[in-house]
Amino acid sequence: MEKKPHFVRREFLPREVPSISLALLLAAVLLLNALLYLYLNKFYNSLGRVETDPGLCPFGHFKFGAVKNCSPWLSCEAINREVRKLKCVGEGAVKKVFLSEWKEKKVVLSQLTNSELKEDFLHGLKMLKALQSKYVVRLLGYCEQQFTILTEYHPLGSLRGLNETLHIPKYKSMNTWHRRLMLAIDYVSVIRYLHNSPLGTLVMCDSNDLDKVLSQYLLTSDFHVLVNDLDALPLVNRSAGRLVKCGHRELRGEFVAPEQRWPYGEDVPFEDDFMPPYDEKTDIWKIPDVSNFFLGHVEGSDIVRLHLFDIHAACKKKNPAERPSAQEVLDTYRKVLTLLIREAAMPGTREML
Repeated sequence: MEKKPHFVRREFLPREVPSISLALLLAAVLLLNALLYLYLNKFYNSLGRVETDPGLCPFGHFKFGAVKNCSPWLSCEAINREVRKLKCVGEGAVKKVFLSEWKEKKVVLSQLTNSELKEDFLHGLKMLKALQSKYVVRLLGYCEQQFTILTEYHPLGSLRGLNETLHIPKYKSMNTWHRRLMLAIDYVSVIRYLHNSPLGTLVMCDSNDLDKVLSQYLLTSDFHVLVNDLDALPLVNRSAGRLVKCGHRELRGEFVAPEQRWPYGEDVPFEDDFMPPYDEKTDIWKIPDVSNFFLGHVEGSDIVRLHLFDIHAACKKKNPAERPSAQEVLDTYRKVLTLLIREAAMPGTREML
C-alpha cells in the first residue's frame, strides 16, 4: 500500500507561527502597558505635584536643599541679623525683590515698595503661609513690621524665560513636546490646587495678559512649575453668594475672560460699581493660551495641540458655567500624555494587531 504524504504538519505550521507571533506581541504590549503604568503612576505621584508631600515640614517650619531637619520660619530679628542682600533682581507695583544670602545659601528677599499697597502685600503673605505645598514657592521667613518676606531662590527665574532657558545647551534635551506638556500639566495642577485650596476656591487675579501670568510662576531647576506671587488671590464663596472682581479698573483684550470685560458697550463709561463679579472659571478661559506657550513649536507639539483641541474649545466657552473644571482639564491633559507616550513607545502596534 502506498503511503500518503504527511500534510498535517505542513498544513498547521503556517497557522501556528502567526498565532505564536500574535501571542508574543500581545504579551509585549501588556508588559509595555504595565511599565507605562508604573512610570505614569510615579510621574503623577512625584512629578505630578500631588498635594500630600511627605517632605513638607509642619506649619511654621521649612527645610530645603540637602538639609533633613525642619527649621522655624525666620523671624524679624533673624532676617535682619542673618540675611545679606546681594542685588536687586526685580521690582513690581507692590514689592522689590533682592537676591540675598542666608547661611551661604541663595534666597530671595521681597520688600514692600508702595505703602498704599500694604494690604496687598500682607494678603500675599497670608496666602503664602496658608498654601505651603508642592505647588507654592517655599516660605523661609517673614517680618510683618518691616513688610519683608523671605523665600527659596530658583535660579531659572519666572516662566517668562522658559524658551530662552530651553535654548541653553545644558537644557536643550528638555526641549521636547513631552517635557513641555509636563510643564503644562504642572501649571493646570496649580490652578486645580488654588480652586480646591484649604482656604476655599481662590482665583488667580494677576493674570490680565500672558506675560503677567508667566511672571507669577517660577521654573525650578528640576523643571517644575511653582506659583510665586499670591498678592491678588480673592476667594469665591458660592454658598455665601460671594464672587470676585480682579481689580477696580476696566479689563480689555481677548486674553481675559468675556465676563471680565465691561458688558455695557463702549458708549457707556466704565464704572466699577456696575461691573458684575465673576468666579474661578476666568482661570479656565486662560488655560489654552498659557498651554499654547508651554507647548511651543517643537517636533510633536502640534500633535499634542490636536489632542487637546476639544478640551481647549470647552475652556473657551463664552458661558462660564459651560467650561470644564480645572480637575477635568487636568484629567484630560494626563490622558493625552498617557496616550502619546504609549503611541511613541509602540509605533505601528495598532497596524500590527
